[in-house]
Amino acid sequence: MSRITLDPITRIEGHLRIDVEANGGKVTNAWSSAQMWRGIEVILKGRAPEDAWSFVQRFCGVCTTVHAISSIRAVEHALDVEVPLNAQYIRNIMIAQHSVQDHIVHFYHLSALDWVDIVSALKADPKKTAQIAQSISDWPGNSEKEFKAVQDKLKAFVAGGKLGIFATGYWGHPAMKLSPEVNLMAVAHYLKALDYQRKASQATAILGGKNPHIQNLVVGGVATAINTENIATLNMERLIYLRTLMEETRDFVQKVYYPDLLAIAGAYKDWFKYGAGVTNYMAVPEFPEDTKNTKFQLPGGVVMGGNIGGIRMVKDHRDDYLIKNIKENVTHAWYEGNGTLHPWDGETKPDYTDFKENGKYSWCKAPTLDGKPVQVGPPAQIMAAYAAGNPKVKKLVDGAVSTLGISLKDIHSTMGRLFCRGARAHVMADLSLENLDKLIANIASGDQTYANHTVIPKGEYRGVGFHEAPRGTLSHWIVIKNKKIENYQAVVPSTWNAAPRNDKGEMGPYEASLMGNPIADASKPLEVLRTIHSFDPCIACAVHTVDPEGAEITKVKVL
Repeated sequence: MSRITLDPITRIEGHLRIDVEANGGKVTNAWSSAQMWRGIEVILKGRAPEDAWSFVQRFCGVCTTVHAISSIRAVEHALDVEVPLNAQYIRNIMIAQHSVQDHIVHFYHLSALDWVDIVSALKADPKKTAQIAQSISDWPGNSEKEFKAVQDKLKAFVAGGKLGIFATGYWGHPAMKLSPEVNLMAVAHYLKALDYQRKASQATAILGGKNPHIQNLVVGGVATAINTENIATLNMERLIYLRTLMEETRDFVQKVYYPDLLAIAGAYKDWFKYGAGVTNYMAVPEFPEDTKNTKFQLPGGVVMGGNIGGIRMVKDHRDDYLIKNIKENVTHAWYEGNGTLHPWDGETKPDYTDFKENGKYSWCKAPTLDGKPVQVGPPAQIMAAYAAGNPKVKKLVDGAVSTLGISLKDIHSTMGRLFCRGARAHVMADLSLENLDKLIANIASGDQTYANHTVIPKGEYRGVGFHEAPRGTLSHWIVIKNKKIENYQAVVPSTWNAAPRNDKGEMGPYEASLMGNPIADASKPLEVLRTIHSFDPCIACAVHTVDPEGAEITKVKVL
């Protein structure tokens, strides 16, 4: 038996440590340890609820928009505030474009290098690469000239003794299977993806004021003023530019990203059999299309034990089952005690020790739904939409099942997560434009309302803001008392997925997904990275700084 420690896991956001024990070429035990402490919940106490959305975006430099949305929804839920249709559509466009950008970055820049051998691309025939690319897509960028230019650039890196950003990969690893030509195609699209993820970010910034860290939210709507004839507001010129950007990103997702994904999935079909782990799933409805958050363009659902046919649909954000049964346990997390608390009663009291595999070993708490660990993310989102009969999702899933020769149950896997994320990106690209059309139509009808002015009243109120972020279900929980924040807790997707064991000793999704995974070379545990990266980990938040002995270095008091 060998012990393998990967610390830090790279190509993720934040600091994550993974420990595995391997025997006979397979993983037999695993621990997921988040190496950062998020303390913003402490900073928020006593502050104005209407300002929380701006603070919580600083949990992370990547997942900014999603925390803002979830936070503002928490306050609106607590106060029972209605949101004008224009504001809903503007928020929906930002959510969808944030997802498009996030999914492009994840596939090409964070996970693809677990499957694509960069050095192998040097041996490729650019003409054959173009033929392969053109056989799976009519995207105009798939020319022999384009692929030759990328190969020449790669050769220049190697000739100079440097691979630049590609210097530390496990090139030549026995688990790499793609032909040189497919590898070259993927490298070329990796570089193109840098441009297209930027376009999606631009679209979010047009509506949000900036990106990252949007600036346009208010309790009761948005601060994005609407006047189609005013140069200083959201006008026709901005709306036309938005459409141009979103059509370009849609074409890249649907004609480059998605075909590349299916090509790689077809070459690694065995990875539809590894990485299932926790097969309890949760997704919440997303893309509201009324002022009261009771009607949504995409549904939510809860699946237990992998039984997709027995899914419990979640129709809106006031679902009592979710609100009552989401809790967090700290038995194996670096917080005081070992109890289980509802987020409204949650505490953030750090209690750091060294890594203790049978004790406390992570800054992540262990969330549960009805006492059970749950996986969140694209598989849950796609399952819910499929079960609800969403025609776009059914066409994508049924088409992939037929093309790849897999079954619906194969979604419970490492490659299944990658497929579901690509399918979700496909849907998000379309939803961006659909919501833009709805926004334009609503403005044309004469409705230019974009916010309901809301004053925080006296008294005590509790609210939760659910949001289906790119990495899965996000929820912000707020307790308001006498116009101030009494308590605040965020249960983020990577808290669900990166969770340590709970009080019953049940593994979190990262840990469980590694069990039984193959490891061809213990000195190069590529297979561990494949499964962990398939979740798109995001551990970043405020860092609690300690020295090597675990002692606190400094405290910063934010006034």
